[in-house]
Amino acid sequence: MVGGGTARAQGRLSEPAPTRPGQDPHAPRVSMPERKALLFANVASRQGAMDLAPALEVLNQGGVRVLEERPPDVRQLGAWIVAHRSAADLVIIGGGDGTLNAAAEGLVEAGLPLGILPLGTANDLARTLEIPTDIVEASRVIAAGLTHPIDLGRVNGKHFFNVASVGLSVHVARQLGVDIKRRWGVLGYPLTLWRALGQHRSFRAEIRCNGTQARVRTIQISVGNGRYYGGGMAIAADAAIDDGMLDVVSLAPQGLVELILNLPALRWGWHERAGRVRHWRCRDIEIQTVRQLPINTDGEVTTRTPAKIVVVPKALSVYVPQSFIDSRRADHATR
Repeated sequence: MVGGGTARAQGRLSEPAPTRPGQDPHAPRVSMPERKALLFANVASRQGAMDLAPALEVLNQGGVRVLEERPPDVRQLGAWIVAHRSAADLVIIGGGDGTLNAAAEGLVEAGLPLGILPLGTANDLARTLEIPTDIVEASRVIAAGLTHPIDLGRVNGKHFFNVASVGLSVHVARQLGVDIKRRWGVLGYPLTLWRALGQHRSFRAEIRCNGTQARVRTIQISVGNGRYYGGGMAIAADAAIDDGMLDVVSLAPQGLVELILNLPALRWGWHERAGRVRHWRCRDIEIQTVRQLPINTDGEVTTRTPAKIVVVPKALSVYVPQSFIDSRRADHATR
């Protein structure tokens, strides 16, 4: 099924790297060992119909040879990755956050580094990692070969990248269909949220965070692993995907006018400026509700309450741009 054989590359070299702008064309060129990649591109993603040929050319020039271009069904993505892990040095996923969520279990089990081609609507993981939304530029990130370990969250045994949430976001996810995403793009999130607000009811929950307990009446509980979720909203202004912590945010019921006034603070994770918002930072969380409620992970409903949520530090290596490494170093330097 996987083209190009099943053995890993053993010291084989790619063609010489192309000359970069400003580089001396006569300077010695460094050849990188060839890397073999499993590639899955979700044609159902918002930009899934995009021509990948330019991105594949960049990968090829960077010594990345794609072994598999014919995608399995997205529901079989994790199993497909595990089945072919011995043939590959990395996995490239073209899609949005939901596609990445579908691959999470297979990526963890396979232990291969992940390259991301953002083809979705929100692309919140790519945003967190500062990966360019242009797929040619994103492919350059993969070709450059710089990886960074990131944390994952795990709720009831299911891994997630960005966020696990209960409440309003589940209604948004159910109403945010493919047609809305393709027509409105990321603007589909606030439009769908506006509609869901009139239909969603508050609920009571008990949250246990690092041994402490809180009872809340809420319309939304979000547990963030990365920085961004829901089309570019920050779970917390200083949240990081490699800090070994989860950010928990509970939004109390409020009137439409109050919610609109709170939107800027909620978007940028400035919880101290927002009314009727509670925020905790934990490594493990339990959420109990009176009745079972669905849980949304990275835009897909995957489990239900009661929820046991933990952070899995350095669970996965991901190809990132140098800018992300630099920004993480700067954050560490200021702490």
